Amino acid sequence: MARKNLLVSLTERKLTAVNPAEEAPEASLSPAMERNRGRGAFGAITRSIDELAEKAQAVKEFEARLLDGETVIDLDPGLIDVSFIADRLDDDSEAFEELLAAIRERGQDSPVLVRPHPQAEGRYMTVFGHRRVRAAKALDRKVRAVIKQLDDRAHVIAQGQENSARADLSFIEKAVFAHSLETRGYDRDVIMSALSVDKTVVSKMLSVAKDMPTDLVASIGAARASGRDRWYRLAVKLRDDDVASRARKIAQTSDFVALDSDRRLEFLAAELDRAEVKPGRRAQDAHTWRAADKTVAVATKVGRQGMTLQLTDRDAKPFGTWLSDNLDNLYDAFRKSNQ
Repeated sequence: MARKNLLVSLTERKLTAVNPAEEAPEASLSPAMERNRGRGAFGAITRSIDELAEKAQAVKEFEARLLDGETVIDLDPGLIDVSFIADRLDDDSEAFEELLAAIRERGQDSPVLVRPHPQAEGRYMTVFGHRRVRAAKALDRKVRAVIKQLDDRAHVIAQGQENSARADLSFIEKAVFAHSLETRGYDRDVIMSALSVDKTVVSKMLSVAKDMPTDLVASIGAARASGRDRWYRLAVKLRDDDVASRARKIAQTSDFVALDSDRRLEFLAAELDRAEVKPGRRAQDAHTWRAADKTVAVATKVGRQGMTLQLTDRDAKPFGTWLSDNLDNLYDAFRKSNQ
């Protein structure tokens, strides 16, 4: 889909992870490795490594294009605040420790992008690179940074595109980020540009994010190996308030808490499936009456909090109105029948 680049004020080139980059010579593999490159487990591992390398390179190229020609300065990380909109559900402690060790050993490879804080004079706000800022603070050293004057719109697009270029941002993190942008009043064009996706994908993300209670998303976590389908199936279940209440109780159990994020998602969905009313029980609790002339039908269903009546067919509305108007007489007749 062709669309106007919303970051044209920041750089002359389109700032997405799909820009063609200058071709670099590929490292040559041995003849045996080349023959096995696309086969079996070896092929899968090779492809995964290639994909991760491409993602890492895409991030570097994105940042290089955005920061090209800008002055890099050393900033006190204590003067830098987090972005006004979160793009991650949690920080991977293992990945952060690896980053910390890398910066301690060889320094900060690429600068972060910050903007002058819109509400606090003399302070800055992170656009991207918050883990590098956090690492610099932990190591008690200055952080290499580029300062750009950006409004909120350009900020969220740059932040979203930089994160979308990475391999480790999960579906639900992107969905929550998209929903956060929408609730702040940003239109679909901004969301599409920030996440480098089309309108259909944005709609699917927003559908899941709106149906998933935020506290349960936080309890489950980023679930980096889980895509839209798993989240969508769970989100549909949680549209029912009773199911959401059960889900919250499950999320507090030790069995749930002991699992990693992806397995929490699977465990919660499985437990909710197991808790659903069995078909035999449902048949006992439900009953349908139909008039001889088939002009009206009444379905009754017994739930935990009472009984519901559903009227259908041609005379459903007038019969329903008559029932409502005659409830006093009907209830009196019921009381007398039980005396």
